[in-house]
Amino acid sequence: MTDPAPETSESVDATHASDVLIITGMSGAGRTEVAKVLEDHDWFVIDNLPPSLLGKVVELAFVPGSSVSRVALVADVRGRQFFDELLETVRQLRAEPGQVRLLFLEASDEVLVRRFETTRRRHPAGPEGILEGIHRERELLAELRGTADLVIDSSSTNVHQLRDRVVEVLGMEDQSPLQVTVESFGFKQGAPRDADVVLDVRFLPNPHWVDELRPFTGLDQQVRDYVFGQDLTGPYVAALEALLDASVPGYVREGKRYLTIAVGCTGGKHRSVAISEHVAAHLRRTAPDVRVAVEHRDLGRE
Repeated sequence: MTDPAPETSESVDATHASDVLIITGMSGAGRTEVAKVLEDHDWFVIDNLPPSLLGKVVELAFVPGSSVSRVALVADVRGRQFFDELLETVRQLRAEPGQVRLLFLEASDEVLVRRFETTRRRHPAGPEGILEGIHRERELLAELRGTADLVIDSSSTNVHQLRDRVVEVLGMEDQSPLQVTVESFGFKQGAPRDADVVLDVRFLPNPHWVDELRPFTGLDQQVRDYVFGQDLTGPYVAALEALLDASVPGYVREGKRYLTIAVGCTGGKHRSVAISEHVAAHLRRTAPDVRVAVEHRDLGRE
């Protein structure tokens, strides 16, 4: 009778292991973009992990009580001396309970050369030159590519098409809603650096100079009535709503997950707050599939 194989630290609990995806392939073929797509779909993603640690990470991710059900691990030629271990590690993981898949990212030599020349990065497998590095990497990855469950060639795809392809081949429903944050701010505190769209409403009359309105904010009805009672406000808001109606669906189609619209006035207390609340209400009314949040960055700091 043969003794059972000793338990190793890499063994995975069958009751918790659900979905493990190992992402590898040619440098410049889109591994980073694929990792971003998976993160957007609530996968637990670790990039540039030495192959010798893959099994341990999978074991820790699926311990009893863990909320993790899908893990993606990016391992590639950047692992240097560890890379030789990747093929054997994949075989060991496939022998464990749970679903383990290997996704290989591919692209033509011409496309990879162009991408590296565009970014001006040195190829990790070829310090002597980009093309030489690509050829060497293909040799290193040849056997691994042959064992891949999924191969995606990104030669003729842009980042959005690659995203759609990943969602398709992995059977993920792309239902992640666009998260729009409408943020009021005061220019005297500086414009938000992370804003995608910045709107300046300082051209509207300032309630600060109306004594009875000064203590209130754009959240108060009397201030909102004043702001929206100005002749300039109506045409501006109408144009802004038309802009949002045209652009927000485009952001959704392009797969953008987050959009920050910053509305600024002088102190971030009156005009920007009132307009931000109006913009958020418009989006909630006209784009029900979009999640909308409102933040008033400088309210109380003026």
